[in-house]
Amino acid sequence: MDQAEKNFGGEEQKEVSIGDLILKYLNFWPLFLILLVIALILTRIYLRYTYPVYESTATLLIKDDKSSPSDQMMQAFDMFGSKKSVENEVEVLQSNTLMKDVVRNLHLYAPVRVEGRVTSQSAYTYSPVIIEVENPDSLKVVSKVYFRYNDKGHQVIIKDTAYSLGNFQHTSFGTLKFLPNPRYKKPGELSDGEEGKLFFSLYKVKQVASGLLGAINITPSSQQSTVIDLSLRDEVPERGEDILNELLRVYSRAAVLDKNALAGNTLKFVEDRLKIVAKDLDSIEGSLQQFKARNRITDISSQGQIFLQTVAANDQKITDINMQLAVLDQVESYVKSNDGLGGIVPATLGVGDPALTDLLQKLSDLELKYSQTKKIVPENNPSVISLKDGINKLKPGILENIVSQRKNLIAGKRDVEGANAQYSSMLRTIPEKERELLTISRQQSIKNDIYTFLLKKREETALSFASTIPDSRIIDYAESSDVPVSPRKSIIYLSAMLIALIVGGVYIFLKDAFTRSIQSRKEIETKTSIPVLGELVFDTTKSTIVIKEGTRSFIAEQFRQLRTSLAFMGINENHKRTLVTSSITGEGKSFISTNLGISFSLTGKKVVLLELDLRKPKLSKQFGVNTKEGISNYLIGKSEYSEIVKDTGFANLSIVPCGPIPPNPSELISNGRLEKLLEKLESEFDYLILDAPPINPVADATILSPRCDVTLFIVRHEYTPKVLVENIEQKKIAGIIKNPAIVLNGIKIKGSGRYGYGYGKRYGQGYGYTEDAKRHKKWWHKIF
Repeated sequence: MDQAEKNFGGEEQKEVSIGDLILKYLNFWPLFLILLVIALILTRIYLRYTYPVYESTATLLIKDDKSSPSDQMMQAFDMFGSKKSVENEVEVLQSNTLMKDVVRNLHLYAPVRVEGRVTSQSAYTYSPVIIEVENPDSLKVVSKVYFRYNDKGHQVIIKDTAYSLGNFQHTSFGTLKFLPNPRYKKPGELSDGEEGKLFFSLYKVKQVASGLLGAINITPSSQQSTVIDLSLRDEVPERGEDILNELLRVYSRAAVLDKNALAGNTLKFVEDRLKIVAKDLDSIEGSLQQFKARNRITDISSQGQIFLQTVAANDQKITDINMQLAVLDQVESYVKSNDGLGGIVPATLGVGDPALTDLLQKLSDLELKYSQTKKIVPENNPSVISLKDGINKLKPGILENIVSQRKNLIAGKRDVEGANAQYSSMLRTIPEKERELLTISRQQSIKNDIYTFLLKKREETALSFASTIPDSRIIDYAESSDVPVSPRKSIIYLSAMLIALIVGGVYIFLKDAFTRSIQSRKEIETKTSIPVLGELVFDTTKSTIVIKEGTRSFIAEQFRQLRTSLAFMGINENHKRTLVTSSITGEGKSFISTNLGISFSLTGKKVVLLELDLRKPKLSKQFGVNTKEGISNYLIGKSEYSEIVKDTGFANLSIVPCGPIPPNPSELISNGRLEKLLEKLESEFDYLILDAPPINPVADATILSPRCDVTLFIVRHEYTPKVLVENIEQKKIAGIIKNPAIVLNGIKIKGSGRYGYGYGKRYGQGYGYTEDAKRHKKWWHKIF
């Protein structure tokens, strides 16, 4: 399998050189240059009428539990402070409510602009006045209101109506107030192209606030910190700073107002309660004073207090004795009910006899040991029997101790109960008036405590109200960048140039991808296994004969290469016939037949051209040969061989013209006389070149191909449809054509390179073997 068949079969594809690929696009440098110039012009226009945008940034700190000691001292006075979440505060800063307040405070709902020649520019610092609407939330939307400012009279003039500054005035656009602009710059400070008519617009507060919320960026500086970064991009840096600073002020003011509202409500509640409690306390103290005066009582509660304390102590003793008796009952129950298998001994909490505690501990140890031993030895083992006997002997002593202690405790309990009965009788002797006195005193104490508590809270609330501080602190007020962040001229210029290059590259790629005609040799090689024998550049001289004696042009050299390549296809002294045909008309077969014949004749060999295109002959016209007698006359038997072979005026080159155009060319060619003519010509000439009609429209070339040694198919660059090249392959597979080869003709330049086409194929003087070639060599040829 030869190289062409490998390429066509897909087993082995030629690699595309990077240099060739780059040169393919580099050959179109005028297109890229035009696109670059257009892109730079458009970019210049865009930058000329696009106002720079500056970025303003500010930083806010949200206080947390890890505040400094000084902050904690201040927070001690702040009863109503609460720790805040950074995420929540970000949402608060991005709320519509705060942004609407910013819009109202800065009068952003009534922007003033200055009209230029092409676009309008914000007059935030160039307008001598700012506009305030009496009721911004219900203003009437107005797109443009032109006005003038009278500097001498300090008046705003709208449609010949003058309005003074500082007062709300009724206009056709609503009730407005014109105020001096604190940011005003004199007109002399305006740059070129910025002076023009001033006008203001009126927008809904909600609309402007929504726009600002979309432009402002509020984010925590990091996940661990409580610092919030605020940024805003605006074409007027002063306006960006004012918006951020006003947002921070509104946010802090809102937090303080919330605290003050809570503190004020709390203080009012405390004051109201103090009045009520003071009145109740005064009434109770009056009642107490009247009671003591009426009953002549000074301090009768001391004795009653002593009695009460004694009774309480005796009650505690009785409780302790009852607890000890309960413990003894539990221990006794344990000792009597336990069968010696082990268990948890009840606690002797409250029992003061250490002997009982020791006995119980010994019983517990023996039972535990008995339980453990029984697990490893039989129950009738002596050691188990010994432990069980020890347990049984120990239990009677414990029960005797319990009985003894119970008797003692019961006796003590009787003594205490007797004493308690005596004290109880004494308490019953206390006058009923003392009990009433205790009730009044208790009420007085309760009211006095409430009154003291309310006084304390009133002072704390008043102090907190007077020293309210926000739960945040502004670290950095808004500050704008000195250099615009947008548009970045260098980036925009680079982007525009890159887009221009991409557009040019895409155009070239799509143009090559969607064209239906052959664009390169590689396309031929991928569609057919027929070898490409030669390539011929497009000749700009429009001459039909491009090769002569001494001619050293590039196309002449290509014909010499084609002549040499035919020898490798088998054309020699024994195989002399070469058929030149094509798929359709106009592909240059007659041009190639003529110059190929001349090329062979320059070697001293005798060459004959046969004009076998009996429908549209062209060869005889190129040489100025009489066509009255020719091949058609010979084939019908009206002319002899000597009459149709004619001289062309070129040494060693003859021609057999077509003759009169017959009505049936295919039948004439097949009548048998053509073969005799070819044999006669072979006896006198070294090479026979047959110029046949296209193979697709008529059958002449199909009939002639088997009679020839080589069939040259002419494919014209950017002319021959790709599908026709595939048809040639099908004809080869079917065996219709003999020993085919392809010649790519009329290769045109793509771009500005010298005969560049396809994947970087370069033809022309840059690759000629002459001194002129060196002088015309392009600079990129040195690189690639």
